Amino acid sequence: MKVTIERAALLKALSHVQSVVERRNTIPILSNVLIEAKDGKLALSATDMDLAMREEVAAEVAKPVATTTSAHTLYDIVRKLPEGAQVQMELTAGNAQMVLRAGRARFSLSCLPIEDFPVMSAGDMPFEFSLEASAFRDLIDRTRFAISTEETRYYLNGIYLHAAKSGKVDMLRAVATDGHRLARFEMPLPDGAKGMPGVIVPRKAVSEIRKLVDESADAVKVSLSETRIRLAFDGVVLTSKLIDGTFPDYERVIPQQNDKLMGVRPKDFKDAVDRVSTIAKDQSRAVKMALSEGTLTLSASGQDTGTATEEIEARYAGGAIEIGFNSRYLLDIAEQIKGEEAEFAMSDAASPTIVRDASEPGALYVLMPMRV
Repeated sequence: MKVTIERAALLKALSHVQSVVERRNTIPILSNVLIEAKDGKLALSATDMDLAMREEVAAEVAKPVATTTSAHTLYDIVRKLPEGAQVQMELTAGNAQMVLRAGRARFSLSCLPIEDFPVMSAGDMPFEFSLEASAFRDLIDRTRFAISTEETRYYLNGIYLHAAKSGKVDMLRAVATDGHRLARFEMPLPDGAKGMPGVIVPRKAVSEIRKLVDESADAVKVSLSETRIRLAFDGVVLTSKLIDGTFPDYERVIPQQNDKLMGVRPKDFKDAVDRVSTIAKDQSRAVKMALSEGTLTLSASGQDTGTATEEIEARYAGGAIEIGFNSRYLLDIAEQIKGEEAEFAMSDAASPTIVRDASEPGALYVLMPMRV
């Protein structure tokens, strides 16, 4: 094998695939990246057996061949090479080592046989549709902050993606919840997605997809079955197993009768919550919201630190109400409000509150109150 490739192109592809590889592996081959060179292309592949990524980049290939070597070591080497360097990779006799050269630098890396590298079977994926990269970003950004990290409730460790109806309109809906808050975002159902099964995309796959779509302007081609999802764009193919579990009936926790309506400017609200929560040193950093006509008063207290209050203007004409929330959860939701007003719909101090973005009808958030 003799391959020549520009450092920047190799580094970009390596940065994508190496992030799939776990730092601690009991199976040596899973620490490696599969390198395949032929027909003017260099393909890099990595997997953790649940998630697999493959990326192709243009390269000068003198002789087609394949090998595997440590993903993180190769990435660290290429990352430290000077900008603009031409990187040459060549296998030694017996394919036991790969020699990498760039300028006067030379590295010799141990290799493992490609026969040991696991291939993650995708199987038949009967549902295919395309989404703009910006639309996929919205689906992820508006929901992923609410993904549960509690491993015992594994079925909440991802984003639930499914077809749903909003009135008579078919929608593609993403939902995430950790039991304390819920985030839902929807958009018109793309062609090819009708009849798709509801699937739970794991947290790690969500994270990798988000990084990839951030660098892409192309449409994302999505293929899925009941057990796998595959995304293809910009020379990258990502395949992931789905969480084998049943997502709870989230519609039941979305209140329908909340009649106390408040509107606030998102930035003013976020900044005030951030300031008053500084005084609360407990883990939840609880903040109390006290509402009266035209005014929202935010307050917090700490056992050893003191108290804090701040008033901001609010569009509110209902009866007086006091309700407490985890400030971190409030800030996470406020971060997603892109319009001029965040709309809160409340019932009482013990019932779930709905938060909406006045400029984005597809987004809805539900937040459980806490006693403060």
